[in-house]
Amino acid sequence: MLALSLSLTFAAQGVELSQYTAARVQKAHQLAQDEKYAAAIDSLRALELSRAYDKAFVARMLGVFYWQNEQPEQAIEQLELAVNSDELRDEQGWHTRKMLADLLLNQQAVARALPHYYDLVVNVPENEDEASLWLRIAQSQYQLQVWDKTLHAIERYEKIEPALSKPPLSLKLSAELELQQWRAAIVTIKQLISLEPQHLIWWRQLAALQLRISDESGALDSYVLAQLQGVALEDNDFVIMAQLYAKRGIPEQAASTLALLENAQQNTKLLAQQASYWQLAKEWRNAAEFWALAAKKDSQYYWPHAQILLQEGQYQAALVSLDQVKDRELDVALARTRALYKLDQLNDALHQAKRAQALAEQAQVSTAQSKGWVTYLSQLLRSRE
Repeated sequence: MLALSLSLTFAAQGVELSQYTAARVQKAHQLAQDEKYAAAIDSLRALELSRAYDKAFVARMLGVFYWQNEQPEQAIEQLELAVNSDELRDEQGWHTRKMLADLLLNQQAVARALPHYYDLVVNVPENEDEASLWLRIAQSQYQLQVWDKTLHAIERYEKIEPALSKPPLSLKLSAELELQQWRAAIVTIKQLISLEPQHLIWWRQLAALQLRISDESGALDSYVLAQLQGVALEDNDFVIMAQLYAKRGIPEQAASTLALLENAQQNTKLLAQQASYWQLAKEWRNAAEFWALAAKKDSQYYWPHAQILLQEGQYQAALVSLDQVKDRELDVALARTRALYKLDQLNDALHQAKRAQALAEQAQVSTAQSKGWVTYLSQLLRSRE
């Protein structure tokens, strides 16, 4: 927020202002006090001044009055005259330059404001807020997308105000991300999380950065910690968590995490993914259940469903599922051969084995497995005659 002020300390400055100028300055000041800014401006512009200091002082006053009269461009012009004159020294000159810098920044003239702020931080008067100056420098460099200087300004700010608030931390994070300083950005995001622990975007950015540096364990831990702290995670977050659980070798937790998604029981791909995770966890009953749910929505999943049933010895149910499998004729024939053999339906099993052999020959692929079944089943049937 822009704040301009005018101090008329005639006791200290009367020596420098001519009597002619001091009297008229006092009159203009009174007009401004009564909010008659246009009149105050007119009275000062009518002055005929010869002394350099008087010109600088009046220009400073005009700058303030123009700003109060909502004429920022004229205010900037007058304040620049005052500053460039080099007649206003010490604190008076410092405050005039600060007024100019703040006004330029307020008018989005960032590149013009910056040199003045850098001059201001060289020699800051007592009781003035140096930290705020460095923050404005950081904000200005950020707007100009000069990331290294943004970081430098924040570092100077941090030396004065070690307990950073959200605005400087956000600037710091943006600069670190632009400069691809991933590890430094992780530290900054953790500081932001300490300030806003319920802000989901910080947790997401933390996990994303940890993944960028190949710290998958850290990314998963971040999501888990966010969940424990009651942060309302969304579907995309749960998908990433499930993937990370699977990579860590905890597929059952991956499946349970996917189940938290809003449409986990309706979306075909999510059902299939849950089935895959349960299968990796060797939770065969759960795997079969989810493959069946997925298969009802998309027939391609009848094949993995049938394989699980075969593995679990549910041969009759496997045959029912195999009846729904499209394509994969050779694989289905071999699977039926096995199921029928286990059900002691040897003639039907031999028929499927011969069909599998014919399909293999037609496809010009190995017939070893199908021939093995044909030979074995034929011998078994002869032995029972």
